[in-house]
Amino acid sequence: MPETPDGGAPPLVHTRGDRRSLEFQPGMIQSEMRLSRPDELVLRYARAMMCFVLFLPRPRHIVMVGLGGGSLAKFCYRHLPASDITVLELRADVIALREQFCIPPDDARFRVIHADAVAYLAGAPACADVLLVDGFDAGGLPPALGSARFYADCRRALRPGGVLVANIFSYDRHYGAMLGRLRLTFRGQICWFDGIAGNNRIVFAVNAAAGAPARPLRVRRLVLLWRRCGLAFLNGALARLLVRRLSRHGAARP
Repeated sequence: MPETPDGGAPPLVHTRGDRRSLEFQPGMIQSEMRLSRPDELVLRYARAMMCFVLFLPRPRHIVMVGLGGGSLAKFCYRHLPASDITVLELRADVIALREQFCIPPDDARFRVIHADAVAYLAGAPACADVLLVDGFDAGGLPPALGSARFYADCRRALRPGGVLVANIFSYDRHYGAMLGRLRLTFRGQICWFDGIAGNNRIVFAVNAAAGAPARPLRVRRLVLLWRRCGLAFLNGALARLLVRRLSRHGAARP
């Protein structure tokens, strides 16, 4: 049987017409793709996470925690050609599904590493411009990926001006505590787009270290202003338009 670190059941792959999904529990879709357009972002939360390009349009190195069906990895690989991409995945049985989800093979700018992201990031200071944390399992977000120690390691792993993007369920009983840890670790430099992805709260945290580029902080201020003006209902459209633009034209120049 494939390796599962928590001793649980292996992931489930379902194909229905043009759609293929990955589930860790029956009926709970973890990732979804269209077979006819495997690089397209189908789920709203994935489009929301791509809003990091508002903060950093052309990151040199993107590190992802959690492979899943590879939606974000495939999209970034195709539409951010100037970025190197490293994906950290704890489960060998998930990595074994990469061909079923059309995830490209490793090459000079893309690699999938079978590793515990907690241990990996603790030993990789200043390695990333963007850090995407989307490491869910059958039980939700593992506690280790929402701890104060992990968020501190994430901040150290980011270069000055780098951005952490954390996918957190708003109904998680630890949701408030995780927001508090992020706010404390990143010295208040966090924000999110309201109403953009249902129960998925996509939090952006900026490493505002000395000498950091100013753009991420300017974008954070604009996001907060957008919320105060009561324009949250437009956030979903913003994410769709951003992803569509990337699909057609690639990353904008800074």
